[in-house]
Amino acid sequence: MDKLIISGNKNLKGSINIHGSKNSALPIIVSSLLSNENLVLSNVPNVDDINNMITLLRGYGVKINKNNKSIIINSKNVKNISADYDIVRKMRASILILGPLLSRFGYSKISLPGGCAIGTRPIDIHLKGLSKLGVKFEIENGFVIAKTANNLSGNKIKLPFPSVGATENILMASVLAKGETVIQNAAKEPEISDLGNCLISMGSKIEGLGTNTIHIQGVTQLNKASHKVIPDRIVAGTFIILAVMLNNKLEIKNVITEHLDSLTQVLKKMGANLTIFKRSILVSPSKKLKSHNVVTSPYPGFPTDLQAQLMSLMCIVNGTSQIKETVFENRFMHVPELNRLGANITLNKDKAFIEGNQTFKGAQVMASDLRASVSLVLAALCAEGNTTVNRVYHLDRGYEKIEIYLRKLGAKIKREKF
Repeated sequence: MDKLIISGNKNLKGSINIHGSKNSALPIIVSSLLSNENLVLSNVPNVDDINNMITLLRGYGVKINKNNKSIIINSKNVKNISADYDIVRKMRASILILGPLLSRFGYSKISLPGGCAIGTRPIDIHLKGLSKLGVKFEIENGFVIAKTANNLSGNKIKLPFPSVGATENILMASVLAKGETVIQNAAKEPEISDLGNCLISMGSKIEGLGTNTIHIQGVTQLNKASHKVIPDRIVAGTFIILAVMLNNKLEIKNVITEHLDSLTQVLKKMGANLTIFKRSILVSPSKKLKSHNVVTSPYPGFPTDLQAQLMSLMCIVNGTSQIKETVFENRFMHVPELNRLGANITLNKDKAFIEGNQTFKGAQVMASDLRASVSLVLAALCAEGNTTVNRVYHLDRGYEKIEIYLRKLGAKIKREKF
């Protein structure tokens, strides 16, 4: 395992180019299973979740040529086998292969997925939605076994919660289903629109992307296509929050600024000095930062994936802030580690109360999930002395070697084995 050793240094400056979205690229890569022809993708991030998905699909016989941030995928000779547990256990996104494989073969057997330990995140919503298309399911010995007697048939599906993964899975299963499928209470995240736009370029008939009702008219086949993955709004948000914490001038480039509206609105209310351009956001020094209360919610609300990072900022502003977590029931595992660095945070069920005006001081801390780990990195960069962040394999799932990005800004950070 790797660890990051970070020396506190607030004098960082320069610019950062944001890489492609992991949460867009994962389902888009999986969507290649729906076609016999090439899918060419650009702006694909080089992170562990993507590399694990590529390994998983290669195990199914999918041909994937990877060249830096571009990949060419061909699923003509895909084999319907059981997914490798050693790969599936590492990422929850592996459940996304279920819909496309059912659409292609009428049968699929995959291991129950893994990923970050931030709550149960049940796959029931996926299974109930797909069952409306004519799929029968069994859970046996840790596997999901899915089959359909005939081809998938369109239906009206109302999700009990706007689950991103379930929306993506049902969307991919529906594009080759017979007739029309309507997904109600669908998730509206930009990553779903990106997946849908890629499917449209492959020949799918989809309307309503970005709204809570998506209409899919089934087609008989999908064709070759090229697609550029959108920038990662969570990575962008992470660096914007860091810039505000450092109170220095830092430009975050290659972003779609409207995808960050909920974050920039919160930061402006806290006193951040932001200049928003079409494809970049400039953070300049602020006169005074103050506390604020935030409730996480599905897009376009404040993203749960930026909750931990915002909490690090709240520790050093004036006043007491509050975060209410409504998306996942166990997403405060970073709190004890931030407290080890000098924060003063208390928890009460789904709420965190953050006392401001604290000074971070270097310590040994442990990463517990992807976003929790980066919140510790942000705190460490603003801390007095040295901090060691252990188990940064979590971080590598969604950020491209973050130490390289940070060193270019002047950070004193190095990676070591332990």
